[in-house]
Amino acid sequence: MTVEIKDMSLDNVGTGRVEVRVYQGAEYAKGPPVLIYFQGGAFRHTGLTACPMAECLAGQGAIVVVPDYNVQGSVFPKPLEVGFSVFSYMAKKRAGFGDRKSLLIIGGEEAGGNLATAVALKARDHFANELDGQVLASPLLDPFMGSSSSRNAGCIGMRERWAEGWSHYMSGGMCHPYAAPSLCSRLAGIAPALVLSSEDDPLLDETMSYAKRLEAAGVKVKKHILPAGSGWPSVYGGKTGETPDWQESVGGQFAEFVRDISIH
Repeated sequence: MTVEIKDMSLDNVGTGRVEVRVYQGAEYAKGPPVLIYFQGGAFRHTGLTACPMAECLAGQGAIVVVPDYNVQGSVFPKPLEVGFSVFSYMAKKRAGFGDRKSLLIIGGEEAGGNLATAVALKARDHFANELDGQVLASPLLDPFMGSSSSRNAGCIGMRERWAEGWSHYMSGGMCHPYAAPSLCSRLAGIAPALVLSSEDDPLLDETMSYAKRLEAAGVKVKKHILPAGSGWPSVYGGKTGETPDWQESVGGQFAEFVRDISIH
């Protein structure tokens, strides 16, 4: 499906104007799912840049809205305040995206995946009936970076970047569960999740550990681990030396996930 891309401003968001990039399939159906998607960038990403994941999921018929969530600052809780305000704004009749029948989904990759988990947790606490699902693509969740797979981050040039990113994000002096979701002890009641990673992803262990904890809390989870060599770590800036070919598989998983949450 051809994907149309346009930049625009959301002027009525509670935290102030937020610039967004919208990815929309040219032939999307009536009532398309609306996905708010947060890019990665080790907690430092600003501005609107190309987002291969957003384009991939828009190709499955979704309207994907990618906000510049660090517009107010990149130290917790500022990104969460912006991200949750965008979610709250979109929850009101989808703010002109899709229609009232459209599913509302939150998602993100790497540091953006961290923000997506935090928005999902906060939505559970404040807008429990408004969020239909979450898409977590190798979310960066553990500030201690203590998993076995995370040791491989050095070989793709990410470990130092992530360590510096965590130090920056937490420099406000807060270690809240919304900031470090791997430390959250209360996961019941949040939206169903599609959790994605790959066999050669340094974030594989913390991603799958979080997925298991969601399942143990009674959350519906769909997991998919891509094979090594699919180029997956490139989605968040990791250098794999391979041409990414994860799009078709991830697109199919997303389409199945949307169908599943549509009938429940």
